[in-house]
Amino acid sequence: MTSYIIPVIFLTVLVLSFFKKKEAYSLFVDGSSQAVDLMVGVFPYLVTIMMAVAVFRASGVSNAVANFLSPVMSLFGLPKELTELLLLRPLSGAGSLAILDNIFVTYGTDTFIGRCASLIYGSSETVFYITAIYFSQCNVKRLRYAIPVALVATFTGCVVGCLLLRVI
Repeated sequence: MTSYIIPVIFLTVLVLSFFKKKEAYSLFVDGSSQAVDLMVGVFPYLVTIMMAVAVFRASGVSNAVANFLSPVMSLFGLPKELTELLLLRPLSGAGSLAILDNIFVTYGTDTFIGRCASLIYGSSETVFYITAIYFSQCNVKRLRYAIPVALVATFTGCVVGCLLLRVI
C-alpha cells in the first residue's frame, strides 16, 4: 500500500494542475528554488545546534547532568536510565536515537524502560531544531516563551505517557 502513496500524490497534483490550468513544472521549479533558499537560510542554525550537541555528548556533560538530575526524574516516576534521553531529545534526533538504541540493547524493547524510551522518542520532537528552522524563516528574534513552553509541554507529555505505561 505504501509503495503507491507517492505515485498517487504525484498524479493527483498533475490532475489538479491540469484542471486549474496551472503549469505544474514551473510551479515545481519555483518550489524547489524556495527550498534551496530555505536551506541556505537555515544552515547556520543547524550547524550550530549539531556542534553544540556533539560537544555536549563528547565532553561527558550530558552524562554528568543526567546522573545529577536522575533523582529529580525519579520524583516524576521516570527511571533514571531515561534521563539522558529526555535531555538530548529536544536537541538532537540522531543523538537521541543512539541513546534509544543503547537502551534497547541494555534493557530490551519490551521492558518498562524500553517502552518508556520508545514513547519519549516517538512522541517528542527536537524542539531546538524545529524552532531554529521555524523562527529563522518568520524573522522572529524574541523567543521569550516559545522554547520554555515547548520544553515544558514535551516533559509533561513524557511524564504522563510513562505514567500511563505504568498503569497499562
